[in-house]
Amino acid sequence: MPVRTVGEYLKRWGYTPQRPLKRAYQQNPKVVQRWLDEDYPLIAKRAKAEKAEIQWADEAGVRSDNHSGRSFAPAGKTPVRLVSGSRFSTNMISSVTNRGKLRFMLYKETMTAQVFIRFLDRLVRGAKGKKIFLILDNLRVHHSKKVAAWVEARKEQIELFFLPAYAPELNPDEYLNGDLKQQLKTGRAARTQDELEGRVRSILRDIQRQPDRVASYFRHPKISYAA
Repeated sequence: MPVRTVGEYLKRWGYTPQRPLKRAYQQNPKVVQRWLDEDYPLIAKRAKAEKAEIQWADEAGVRSDNHSGRSFAPAGKTPVRLVSGSRFSTNMISSVTNRGKLRFMLYKETMTAQVFIRFLDRLVRGAKGKKIFLILDNLRVHHSKKVAAWVEARKEQIELFFLPAYAPELNPDEYLNGDLKQQLKTGRAARTQDELEGRVRSILRDIQRQPDRVASYFRHPKISYAA
């Protein structure tokens, strides 16, 4: 059949052209379903009984040479965006709640147990006595002995829970990362390390002042289980 005819049939059957979602082949669908049906409901039930706050956390890196997105220009005249010839980056770890709370910390070094503990300590001090249930991915640092010992010594203040392996779409904090990087594409490109950090910090503080925006991450179908 002609391609146009095939397209007409697909349209009638409700098919539309879409960009495929990326999903790791290592992901175990049964484990993901168990998380949705059993694991997370138990965490939520415990949090309610203990009056704990559930937070989802994730790390992200921002580089000076990240793609700046598309722009309009006359055909054949590719637009030019001035950027720094040097490469630099900044790293971020953050946490969000379904009520719109955002906490974040910027760091330059590699994520280590000590850096992660520094963030956990900030979360605990900021909670002002309220217990935190922190949900994370399975980064090796999150499972390190130093982190486990630190958390065990403060088990009345914080507990860690882990998402199924290779399932980032279940973490609402991933949508904060996407929001941040989308905003970084607008405006003048950062030309120095300090300028990049300043822009990232400014955008995150602006998002912090918009709890409804943070809560909207939980409206995505993949995250609605946690809304």
